[in-house]
Amino acid sequence: MFDTKFAIVLRQDLPVWQKLNVTAFLTSGIVSQFADIIGEPYRDRAGNIYNPLSIQPVIVLSADSATLGAIHRRALERGVTTSLYVEEMFSTGFDAANRAVFAEFAPEDAKVVGIALRAEKKLVDKITKGARMHA
Repeated sequence: MFDTKFAIVLRQDLPVWQKLNVTAFLTSGIVSQFADIIGEPYRDRAGNIYNPLSIQPVIVLSADSATLGAIHRRALERGVTTSLYVEEMFSTGFDAANRAVFAEFAPEDAKVVGIALRAEKKLVDKITKGARMHA
């Protein structure tokens, strides 16, 4: 049905609250990059209107730190723009601080805890190689 795949890979040892937090932030980055992923508003039988949701399923995977680093490098090498969350962002409390701490790291020393991407299916599969379905 879709030529693309929307995948999120989380570091497997994160507490549940961090996994949920990172997933929400990473999803917002993909949605901002691909506005066409958002469908029409929902309406219940009583006529109440709700926000539109993604039209495409999201695959949530997990990986260890080394695999996440490899996934990050493969995405960069293939020119795929991603959403990325680094460990140090947990210690900040607002967007400007997140961007400031993010800018302190390069791909080789970033402690990636989550990455999201949407691209052609086979490309996403190659980039996320080594990650497993999230339990």
